[in-house]
Amino acid sequence: MTNQSKITIEPGKQEILISREFDAPRELVFKAFIDPELVVKWLGPREYTMTVETLEPESGGSWRFINTDATGNEFGFHGVFHEISAPKRIIRTFEFEGLPEKGHVALETAKFEVLPGNRTKVSFQSLFQSVADRDGMAASDMESGIYDSHERLDELLAKRATSN
Repeated sequence: MTNQSKITIEPGKQEILISREFDAPRELVFKAFIDPELVVKWLGPREYTMTVETLEPESGGSWRFINTDATGNEFGFHGVFHEISAPKRIIRTFEFEGLPEKGHVALETAKFEVLPGNRTKVSFQSLFQSVADRDGMAASDMESGIYDSHERLDELLAKRATSN
């Protein structure tokens, strides 16, 4: 694989940084993040089924996704969009419903940068309310979910590029 996801989790910091380059134009990559028909095809581990319960990609809009594993266990995620600046940036809150206590909300910023060769770099910053919250997310096996999701997004983008 030519493109690799980079995840940075520095000790003592409240953030997780993620970056990944994709071999697709920025508009298509951005669309994959806000179009419910595309989101279900790439977001989450490959062995899970994704359901988009709500996806309102506008300032003040909400979102909620549910991943379901093979035995029926559900893992919910939700938040509110603060800014949608197509195709440059998405700012939203993120809450993993699987944490033991409610209220572990992160502020996520995704930036979509045009690269030469009709490619796109996506940079994410997830800012947590505390180091403990950040560590809880990191311990939830989120890294393997990110790697799997990005591989699936690469596959989806390649299919969409060849069908156009």
